[in-house]
Amino acid sequence: MRTTLSVCLAALLTACGGGFSPPPSSPTPTPTVPISAACGALGAVSSATAITNGATCTTSNSPVVLINLRDADGNLSGACSGTVIAPRAVLTAAHCLAQTESARIFIGSGPQIDAESLHGFPGFREGDANALDVGVMLFAEDIGTTIIPLLLSRDARVGETAVVAGWGRDQIQSGSTLRAGSTTISAVGPILLQTEFSTTNSSVCPGDSGGALLISEAGTWSLAGVISANSTTSCAFGSNFYANVRNAQVSAFILGLVPNVRRQ
Repeated sequence: MRTTLSVCLAALLTACGGGFSPPPSSPTPTPTVPISAACGALGAVSSATAITNGATCTTSNSPVVLINLRDADGNLSGACSGTVIAPRAVLTAAHCLAQTESARIFIGSGPQIDAESLHGFPGFREGDANALDVGVMLFAEDIGTTIIPLLLSRDARVGETAVVAGWGRDQIQSGSTLRAGSTTISAVGPILLQTEFSTTNSSVCPGDSGGALLISEAGTWSLAGVISANSTTSCAFGSNFYANVRNAQVSAFILGLVPNVRRQ
């Protein structure tokens, strides 16, 4: 069973996604980027150990933002993460937006910024093994922080080092802090990318949903996946799953809403 990673005030939701190949039977490779250096993919520096086997990052100009979700009555209903992919657009997970009437982002300083509109992938359904777990938030004004390009020129590769980043919990259940960690790609499919937690590989936690899976291409950290789910309710073991942004339907959906997105 996979569980989604948004922090909900009710219960964890049933996970979505599928279409990945099984991970290799050999031990998970150690990332070539040290965990202590993972924040560098965000243009930030680390200040402490966090995420699950990761690092707490400074938030100045970070492209990974905190999303505060609200219900029809305007009450806080949960929190997710997202990545700024254009001056007025944030990419997140569809399951974060499924029961949400409005949302605001926090970029690490200053006031929260209201989204003008929310767009989950059309037809997304929780529990559908082939669901595409991506959503886009659009804004009336420039967000004013670093923009991450989408990795559309190639597929992720099994064994490749990646950086995961989000505002979710760490191993001591502390949340609402930007954290990043290093890991390696264990499986690549048309719908999902996958990584495994280990003593040398970081893992995602509740609240990281919608955050970034970054891969370096031509010296630039680029968004290859959107944090979607974990195989367990624990952050300290199991498999992590990410919506593959290179999926043809996913990239067409994003580019249809955000034609000025940067590409790598």
